[in-house]
Amino acid sequence: MSERALVIERLNKIFTTPNERVVALREIDLQVKQGEFITVIGPSGCGKSTLLKIVAGLDVEYDGKVELNGQQIKGPSLEKGFIFQEPRLFPWLTVEKNIAGDQSLKDPKVRGKVHELIRLVKLEGFEKAYPKELSGGMAQRVSIARALLRKPDILLLDEPFGALDAFTRSHMQEVLLNIWETNKTTMIFVTHDLDEAVFLGQRVVIMNPRPGHIKSVLPIELSFPRKRSSLAFQEMRRTVLNEFEKVEEESYTVGAGI
Repeated sequence: MSERALVIERLNKIFTTPNERVVALREIDLQVKQGEFITVIGPSGCGKSTLLKIVAGLDVEYDGKVELNGQQIKGPSLEKGFIFQEPRLFPWLTVEKNIAGDQSLKDPKVRGKVHELIRLVKLEGFEKAYPKELSGGMAQRVSIARALLRKPDILLLDEPFGALDAFTRSHMQEVLLNIWETNKTTMIFVTHDLDEAVFLGQRVVIMNPRPGHIKSVLPIELSFPRKRSSLAFQEMRRTVLNEFEKVEEESYTVGAGI
């Protein structure tokens, strides 16, 4: 895991409207290694989702360098998979057809890949089911499988488990880690949940708002599988929480004009 998959240097993003000019991101520097799992946390409005959309190529109006595998990101591509908070499945298509997308299941290679992914995300037996017949967690697994079918170099996840109940969320975290360990896909996962950030990430990126910038990057030196009840996990969580509380204090000070 030595090659740099993603390189971000001096990234700045400004939103301009007729009435105001908002600096959303300022001087973002971040490097992500091939096969690394990064989690990103920070207060609302710190630019987490904006950063993810730029890496995905969904927003190309920015200043700075954003490169994937040595190539400047200039738009969406198959090398980048994106998972939203909601599944965004086609309600008239079955699970297997949603995963296949524009590829034909009549092709034995496509069908084989689709059913391999269905096994990977633990949806065997639901191949012919429609989205309305799935739980929220199951639908999100279909979204992940659909993104993985294109074999992206990097998978970008924007609070994908935020709308799920605690039990389903915990299960989905385990599923995602299994996918990551199996495929070795580089992942950047945005979340508001500190426990989730520590449980999943090899490094936690903490962002500060007004304007959005990286406050700190903390390595999570815990082996997988991780147990939230372990002393080592609780100590690491405390370390991240202490740093996050500094960000919240600074955000309040700036927001209050102190």
